[in-house]
Amino acid sequence: MSEKITRTYADLIRALLDKLEKTQSENIGLACSAAADALQNGGMIYAFGTGHSHMLAEELFYRAGGLVRVVPVFDDPLMLHVGASRSSEIERLPGYAATLFGQWRDPKKNDVFFIFSNSGRNAVPVEAALEMKARGVKTVAVTNLAHSRASASRHDSGKRLFEICDIVIDNGGCVGDAALDIGGSVCGATSTVIGAAIVQMIACGTVDELIQRGVEPEVFKSSNVDGGDEINHEYIKKYQKEIPIL
Repeated sequence: MSEKITRTYADLIRALLDKLEKTQSENIGLACSAAADALQNGGMIYAFGTGHSHMLAEELFYRAGGLVRVVPVFDDPLMLHVGASRSSEIERLPGYAATLFGQWRDPKKNDVFFIFSNSGRNAVPVEAALEMKARGVKTVAVTNLAHSRASASRHDSGKRLFEICDIVIDNGGCVGDAALDIGGSVCGATSTVIGAAIVQMIACGTVDELIQRGVEPEVFKSSNVDGGDEINHEYIKKYQKEIPIL
């Protein structure tokens, strides 16, 4: 029985990847172009998510084969390792997003800002998107449109993430994220698997677009292959001030 369920989940993910390719290729392409524009013009790619969605910001950052000029917005209280249930409370707090930007986390007009939020309804990601819009920074949302459209915003504006961002990529998930009903227990979330695939599609597509424009892409190597440490160390020296977390 367990083997059958694992095959069922794998089939579900394959179906969602097919759906992603059929319905979101254009928007993913727009995200690649926005990222390539930022990098070509000396800007940065910012990445932000709360709760489990922070893993997608992490997937974009300091990754073997990943783009170098990525600034992740990691905030401990919004992540799970400090307090899981507390992080859910904090991502709903009005005004909290304003504390995240300033000092070195200071996106500007030539940057692009990726926001990962499955529900797209909580105050902090919505406020982050509104803040970027006010700064004239292009925004990309990776979200679950079915869930978001079925849910009221938890922000005073009444807006959800997909109603604010310039480019919206739908992860194709169901309401509640968990997709398999097994004897009355609903499990099998899909947003992280599909979200990671979206991130890698964007990274690869951005590299391709830069090459087509005649721009040399800056890409991290695996630190576990010969020569990788030396290449990565040069990038770290070059961008340590702009990306202190390196």
